[in-house]
Amino acid sequence: MDIVSIIVGVVAGAALAFGIYLPVRRSILKGKRDEILEKAEIEGEKIKNERILQAKEKYLNLKSEYEKTVNEKNSQLRDAENRIKQKENSLNQKLNEADRKNKELEKEKAAVGLHEEQLKEKENEYDELRGQVIRQIETIAGMTAQEAKNQLMESMKAEARSQAQAYINDCIDEARLNAAKEAKRIVINTIQRTATETAIENAVTTFPIENDEIKGRIIGREGRNIRALEAATGVEIVVDDTPDAILLSAFDPVRREVARLALLQLVVDGRIHPARIEEVVTKVKKQLEEEILETGKRTCIDLGIHGLSMELVRLIGRMKYRSSYGQNLLQHSREVANICAVLASELGLNPKIAKRAGLLHDIGKVSDEDPDLPHALLGMKLAEQYKEKPEICNAIGAHHEETEMTSLYAPLVLVGDAISGARPGARREVIESYIKRLRGMENLAGAYPGVTKAYAIQAGRELRVIVGAEQVSDHDAEVLSGEIAKKIQDEMTYPGQVKITVIRETRSVAYAK
Repeated sequence: MDIVSIIVGVVAGAALAFGIYLPVRRSILKGKRDEILEKAEIEGEKIKNERILQAKEKYLNLKSEYEKTVNEKNSQLRDAENRIKQKENSLNQKLNEADRKNKELEKEKAAVGLHEEQLKEKENEYDELRGQVIRQIETIAGMTAQEAKNQLMESMKAEARSQAQAYINDCIDEARLNAAKEAKRIVINTIQRTATETAIENAVTTFPIENDEIKGRIIGREGRNIRALEAATGVEIVVDDTPDAILLSAFDPVRREVARLALLQLVVDGRIHPARIEEVVTKVKKQLEEEILETGKRTCIDLGIHGLSMELVRLIGRMKYRSSYGQNLLQHSREVANICAVLASELGLNPKIAKRAGLLHDIGKVSDEDPDLPHALLGMKLAEQYKEKPEICNAIGAHHEETEMTSLYAPLVLVGDAISGARPGARREVIESYIKRLRGMENLAGAYPGVTKAYAIQAGRELRVIVGAEQVSDHDAEVLSGEIAKKIQDEMTYPGQVKITVIRETRSVAYAK
């Protein structure tokens, strides 16, 4: 068989095989297509049924919610109808009652008209009898009624003059007795305000440091860092041999706080040089101003005070960095505000006005304007400038009696300021010295003959002294209280005043056997 025959045979076989393959392949593909279409129809039907079920369920839920809402509205409408019916019934009853009362009043008026003539006759009889009695009294007394009236008035005038003169004399005597005490108070306050200890305590802040290396970095080469910091903050920085501490000295507490915070950031950051110092100080000043304003706002919110000028709010925030005789000024002002509100409530006055005046009474201490003015008058000027009410302005200006009190709130602020400032422990007094002072008062009273016990009570505002009835008489007890008061006044230092009460008690004991 030659090659051509072989090739022809191969080609014929391939054509035959291809002819058989095509119909078979078409048949197979058609079967798969039908199968896929059937599956797709089944799946589509399933998805359609699920969507229909979901739609029905959602429809039922919406229908239930709608019915529930309709029922609630119907219930509210029924309640409103019932209330209206009740009010209508009540009004009808009131109208019926008013008609009944009107009829009764008309009957009473008719009855009164019948008795008017009888009343007039009785009045005429009374006038005649009164005239007869007056004529009889004038005949018996030997003078007319006008003469008796004049004589009585002259007698009452003489008695009133005598009582008024006695009252004036008592006032003059009391003023003479209190003059020396008032002079002592003024002198003591002046000494306290100019004392060196107080100036140091309120003008120096201690900044702690870990080691001398940090101290050297703060000083800088030839002291340039300290000079830059002092120039930027206006605070004197004292670096001496004190271990682990640097002193920041300035009369302005805000400037001291700026210097302290700036130093703290510089030490934590580690980069200390003049340019960085100026950058940090500027940033700290801005942060501190924001904190001051936020403190003022928070204080006003806590006390329920609204409508203050933002400048007054800022001054309230500055109080946080100011102390008065060791007492934080913001805390003191909050105490005064609350005390004034309670006093105003007890007296039937407006507690909100009293609380506002109490909070603002010391704003003159944190203002940079007119430093020559007393802080009370400066505070009054600021309050007037920012449109506060006249009674609040007067209360601020008069709380140290530097101007006349024209408002009922002025004495409340005066009393609240005294209570907050004079209470034991409020101003420059630690617990050890406080306890030592109380014990000293008890020992001082116990040294007198006839004293059996002595107790300091009410936080040192009262000293009760118990004496033996056999050794001390009633007159001696009165003298003893005065002597103890004078000795405490001369020898001891204390805030406010101390009441000395001497108690003398007689006990008789017997036993029945």
